[in-house]
Amino acid sequence: METLNFKTNIKNSDDVAAVTLPLNDIEQLDGWNINTESDDRLLTVQTTDNRIADMVLAAVRKAGFQAEWVAG
Repeated sequence: METLNFKTNIKNSDDVAAVTLPLNDIEQLDGWNINTESDDRLLTVQTTDNRIADMVLAAVRKAGFQAEWVAG
């Protein structure tokens, strides 16, 4: 399983609720979490397909937020 991290501007539980449906619609995701307490407000996703970074970025943007993939 791969873990991908994204810096976001998602700040609180209302923001998390807004991205929940778009992220849950990505079949290749095995799970995700957003740490709104970190400076980078990291979105961490687990997947078996590390090629889905663009899909995650699109889902976050669709919900009205910004995200940047943190390669690592």
